[in-house]
Amino acid sequence: MPRNVGFDLDMTLIDARVPIAALIDEIAAETGLGVDGAEMAAALGPPLEARLADAGFAEEEIALIAGRYRERYPAIVSQARPMPGAAAAIEAVRSAGGRVIVVTGKATANAKRHISALGWPVDAVVGDVFGDGKGLAIEEFGAELYVGDHIGDMHGAAAAGVTGVGVATGPCSAEDLYTAGAAVVLDSLTEFPALFAGERV
Repeated sequence: MPRNVGFDLDMTLIDARVPIAALIDEIAAETGLGVDGAEMAAALGPPLEARLADAGFAEEEIALIAGRYRERYPAIVSQARPMPGAAAAIEAVRSAGGRVIVVTGKATANAKRHISALGWPVDAVVGDVFGDGKGLAIEEFGAELYVGDHIGDMHGAAAAGVTGVGVATGPCSAEDLYTAGAAVVLDSLTEFPALFAGERV
């Protein structure tokens, strides 16, 4: 039977670090708040609000930064680039008769904009979830694999009771991903079609 597969978005399917860093720096300059775009973009995964809270920003500061970020994000969608092998990974699933779901911490509307801009044949997009919170969407969709670059993605796969496939293209090392429960870790998505076809997980 064909497998349904879930994928994370940032640093798994797309690379939006450059425009995200520029947008955050723009907001920092306007507000006078000391949020660093390069630092934020280097560790994509958890929702922006959670990362700002961890950095010590007050609730009103978080609301200001995140509000402007989400309002302006659509303007940078076209600047994101697909990760190597992303389109082929999706096609491998679809050509085998499987379905693809994207489950991401990014806001759902913006995640859908990315998928639309790239013209990818994705069956469903669920945003605003991270870590264990991804588990419900993965499970309800009937995915048997979940692919991601962050330890939170592996936790989401575990919460759904499915196989976690790590890709060492984001902020987490292969060792981190294995420790978080990955059954296998790929150097990039270019390796995914062969893995998928070989049923090696």
